[in-house]
Amino acid sequence: MAEASQPRPTILVVDDNEQNRALAKATLEAEDYDLVFATNGAEALAAFEAREPDCVLLDVRMPGMTGFEVCAKIRSLPQGADTPVVFLTALRDVDTFDAALRSGGDDFLTKPVRPTELILRVQAALRLRRLNASNREYYELARRQRDDLMRLQLQKERLMAFVVHDLKNPVSVIDLHAQVLLRHKELSERQRTSVANIRDEVRSLMRLITNLLDISKSEEGKLAPARASVDLAALIAECLDAVGVAAKAKNIALEATNRVARVAADPDLLRRILENLLDNALRHAPEDSLVRVSGSVQDREVELRVADEGSGVPLEMRERIFDPFVQVESNDRSVSRSGRGLGLAFCRLAVEAHGGRIWVEDASPGAVFCVRLPYAD
Repeated sequence: MAEASQPRPTILVVDDNEQNRALAKATLEAEDYDLVFATNGAEALAAFEAREPDCVLLDVRMPGMTGFEVCAKIRSLPQGADTPVVFLTALRDVDTFDAALRSGGDDFLTKPVRPTELILRVQAALRLRRLNASNREYYELARRQRDDLMRLQLQKERLMAFVVHDLKNPVSVIDLHAQVLLRHKELSERQRTSVANIRDEVRSLMRLITNLLDISKSEEGKLAPARASVDLAALIAECLDAVGVAAKAKNIALEATNRVARVAADPDLLRRILENLLDNALRHAPEDSLVRVSGSVQDREVELRVADEGSGVPLEMRERIFDPFVQVESNDRSVSRSGRGLGLAFCRLAVEAHGGRIWVEDASPGAVFCVRLPYAD
């Protein structure tokens, strides 16, 4: 909130999309800002000269002048040299970011914009302007450091996108060749088992690749479930079949108990949630043990539980285990459990995208990973 002793900051919002302007209005009016709106570059420049705003939120793609052109013109105005300009764009890449900086932009937000993030970026822009007025050297240093971090983040995302795209095709080809081999009747039992193991590892690799892709989508606000009516019993059976080779290799029995006929969820995301939880359970379950899957209705929600008889998860680590690449360690090696990789991180993001929640409980021995999803009749 703006301090009472200071005038209310004025924010110029420039966007040709009515929904985006409405989101900015609903988000920023509650923060006690004066808002001015423009739908194109010409209106933006006229409004800027008339109101001399304290901050500009500027769309990149607009009819007529682009946001980059508008920003450059603002910078050429006497009162526009130090006014913070925050670009809003659906284009999240290094080239767009660099173009925003070249035109004189101060910050860069990608759509869809989260309201909390929008508030924080506007507050930061206003603080930086005050810092600029008192100490330009520190301001420029902070800005360069922020820009370098942003560019590194965008480069990392571009590399991830390339890696995911380039890996999917060869992995699919490996799986296809393994399926062709399995059709040969002259294979010995040992050879058939080896090929089946290849297929199992390929599925694990493909699961990792798609987890990377969906985590990236979630960070950009693009992980949206395509809900349908899912036969839960059939889905559980499919997932158990998918991990059957890995279970057999450790002589682990798989058991399913389900009391839910159907659930409203994205079939692909729900299948991958279960497969990741089963994969996690099998990695930590001892040989000659049992992994159990159950489905039930609890408090008007569908509850899925995947239980193993492994080392369990220490109480203090039960939140961190859902973070990407976390390594869960304990002083007691008997209860040490690795949360490596992206499987559990993907599960949390996919469950929350459905409006649900995920947590882990103690199974004495072992761990139970629990998922609650909204129930639909």
